Amino acid sequence: MIEVVIADDHALIRQGLKRIVEKIPDMTVKGEAADGRQLLKLIRRAHYDVVVLDIGMPGPDVLDTIKAIKTVAPRLPILILTMQPENDFAVRVIKAGVAGFLKKDDALNELINAVRKVHSGRKYISPNLAAKLADALEKSDDQLRHEKLSDREYQVLSMIAKGRTVSEIADELALSVKTVSTYRARVLEKMQMANNAQLTYYAIQNRLV
Repeated sequence: MIEVVIADDHALIRQGLKRIVEKIPDMTVKGEAADGRQLLKLIRRAHYDVVVLDIGMPGPDVLDTIKAIKTVAPRLPILILTMQPENDFAVRVIKAGVAGFLKKDDALNELINAVRKVHSGRKYISPNLAAKLADALEKSDDQLRHEKLSDREYQVLSMIAKGRTVSEIADELALSVKTVSTYRARVLEKMQMANNAQLTYYAIQNRLV
């Protein structure tokens, strides 16, 4: 029996995913979580075979949640669900150790296949994302500016580009305003830019948001 834990902040989506999974005789949804903190509590308390994780949940940043899961249960495969197109952030979460990346629009037809694939130890990624990942691995000194950022710096860049203030970013990432300001300064320095407007323009031009 493949025991799945589903993490999504929308109860209706969790129920929809649960119905898909539980139509399969050798699969069951053993746990449900509405945010990253609840998910980590469940993983610490019980064994699961696959995590189905919504990339857009409130609470801790998804990269922090992934890293925490990998600390608690290093071999537990994580299947990411998203409404967003496959972009550079998708490459980052794959590099962070997730086993699969599935768009919610494809979940009805592909969820079971994706769960089986990651449970078997393989990766579940689209051809488009595979090409992006191969590109990212081949690049060296010719990196785009944002590819030189750390994961946290990239998070801050993405949130600035979405119009978040330093205070809002600090609250969302559970950091101090001073720490976020330091990350922002590093982003500006590494990307050789002067202000948030330039960062936002760059992010839009490179389809980071």
